[in-house]
Amino acid sequence: MLTLHIGNKNYSSWSMRPWVLMAQAGIAFDEVLLRFDSFDPDSQFKRQAMALSPSGTVPVLVDGDLVVWDTLAIAEYLAERFPDRALWPQAVEARALARSVCAHMHSGFGALRQHFPMNIEATLPEVGARVLREQPAVVDDLQRLQALWERLLARHDGPLLFDQFSIADAFFAPVVMRLKTYAVPVSPRVQRYMEAVLALQGVQQWVAGALAEHDFRPFEEPYRQEPDARDGGE
Repeated sequence: MLTLHIGNKNYSSWSMRPWVLMAQAGIAFDEVLLRFDSFDPDSQFKRQAMALSPSGTVPVLVDGDLVVWDTLAIAEYLAERFPDRALWPQAVEARALARSVCAHMHSGFGALRQHFPMNIEATLPEVGARVLREQPAVVDDLQRLQALWERLLARHDGPLLFDQFSIADAFFAPVVMRLKTYAVPVSPRVQRYMEAVLALQGVQQWVAGALAEHDFRPFEEPYRQEPDARDGGE
């Protein structure tokens, strides 16, 4: 049995990718939560994460004696371990393009990720509007992201980036959650793509887990206070 070590579902965009990938593809795994308390070297989270891999981060996939960390490495390993699940597109050209966009997401869109941290249980349109007014780098990231999605959806005729669910959709699922949380305006085609991602069973299961956590982490939410100012919370 595979074991996937993850962070808080409400906040951990990196953890969401392989979890959704495995759940949507029907790959059985055990889940171990490493709760975010702090990212300081002496925090419980960091000590637990460092005991698993040299990166000291989540997610971490354990398969027997093998430990795989980093979302892209985990995705590639799962694609080889379970070739029957067709986690990458079947066509050579599409597969190369899917790898390209996953690598782009893996290392790019830094302004969007910095100013729109994932927070699934929240609804923060006022934060989204302020960021779009004050952060031109975020606007640039969003324009490039939407253009990328538009091209892929037009080329492969949707509803997902490569028609059928793939690693690429798992990689962009946390971005869909961000755009939803901050009520970011998008084109009709991108809105339909977001709705298709949100309808995936694996995504719905992750979201349900995030909403059940009720674990407010102040260092993850500098724009909110607990409990009365928690938009969209209890």
